[in-house]
Amino acid sequence: MDFPLEIGYGEYKINAHIIFEILAFTIGFRYYLSLRKNRHDHINEDNRLWIIIGAAFGAFLGSRLIGALESPIAWFQSNHFIIHFYQSKTIVGGLLGGLFGVEWTKKMIGEQQSSGDLFTFPIILGMMIGRIGCFLSGVYEPTYGIATNLPWGMDLGDGVIRHPTSLYEIIFLGILWISLFYIKKYNTLENGYLFKLFLITYLIFRFFIEYIKPGFRFDFGLTTIQITCLLGILYYYKTIIKIMKGLF
Repeated sequence: MDFPLEIGYGEYKINAHIIFEILAFTIGFRYYLSLRKNRHDHINEDNRLWIIIGAAFGAFLGSRLIGALESPIAWFQSNHFIIHFYQSKTIVGGLLGGLFGVEWTKKMIGEQQSSGDLFTFPIILGMMIGRIGCFLSGVYEPTYGIATNLPWGMDLGDGVIRHPTSLYEIIFLGILWISLFYIKKYNTLENGYLFKLFLITYLIFRFFIEYIKPGFRFDFGLTTIQITCLLGILYYYKTIIKIMKGLF
């Protein structure tokens, strides 16, 4: 396979990553609408709409900010500071930015109910579809891994056998989806707990997988993504303590 993969005919081709990014948002949102239609939503329609707007706005800003800070020197030295900010994006920043966008919106409209559970599986589906596009971009999308001698290593377009970290994430998300499905099926969870389990688990996964990705690291050895993951995990420290007490 040639990276990045382009889909089309002759001169009329488009990068596969763009196609899968559009599919991720479209299919994920349609899945959310289907879930909301077939299940009782304890949040009224007007408030739910404001929450979606808050999530989208927060996700946009968070994704760009953390994405740009993945390589802070390159951002601050860029001749096109705003363009660099706009073109940078990362899922971790999008998730946490969306979370804080939702919490701020709920505070403004006086909504007390947790709102994340209905988004959980659509978000996972969208992320899996989006990561297919990341994989098909190879080293031309900064989601690839470092060099490896493992038998499943792949040449992602630069002649180096690397960890296919996008595929690792797709597999992880698939396992997480199945696990959360059965947790929800066989347990009575308090409202909002499913989304918290998803986000905590994903942030832990992203923290550790960053160790097999190249890129900028601070002098103390962590990347911007890892620092952001730690902050997100700390935000949910009460939930984590509750989980640990239940396990032990």
